[in-house]
Amino acid sequence: MSFRPLLLSGVLVFLCQVVPAYADPCKAPLPAQAGVQLSGTVRYVGDGDSLCVGKTADPNAWIEVRLADFNAPELHEDRGAQGKVALERIALHREVTCTTERGRSRRVISFDRVIARCRVGSQPIGDMLRQAGAPEGGN
Repeated sequence: MSFRPLLLSGVLVFLCQVVPAYADPCKAPLPAQAGVQLSGTVRYVGDGDSLCVGKTADPNAWIEVRLADFNAPELHEDRGAQGKVALERIALHREVTCTTERGRSRRVISFDRVIARCRVGSQPIGDMLRQAGAPEGGN
């Protein structure tokens, strides 16, 4: 008896399963210039250094921000999940003001996020993350 047909069937079943995709929900167009100020509520946290800011509950109006003043590990890296939890505790559902700026590449947009420094009240989120002992470092 050959196990090949059984193995092939198992592989096909595995490949055909529907797996939900968890892409970030932020869909608003990104500002393309440095110095643009945006404000709103932090509606979503993607990882330890990215979040979505929006004035309404509509994800089509949420702008995805990459924090300019904090570099957290990626989610799949060691302590990446800790970084996300730290940013959620500090900023999720809070009002923020962000100012866009150029990154190391001299670009304002990095992948699908605008680079910006954000504050909760008068406190920079990057400083708040450091004070909270959030993990730093990564790509």
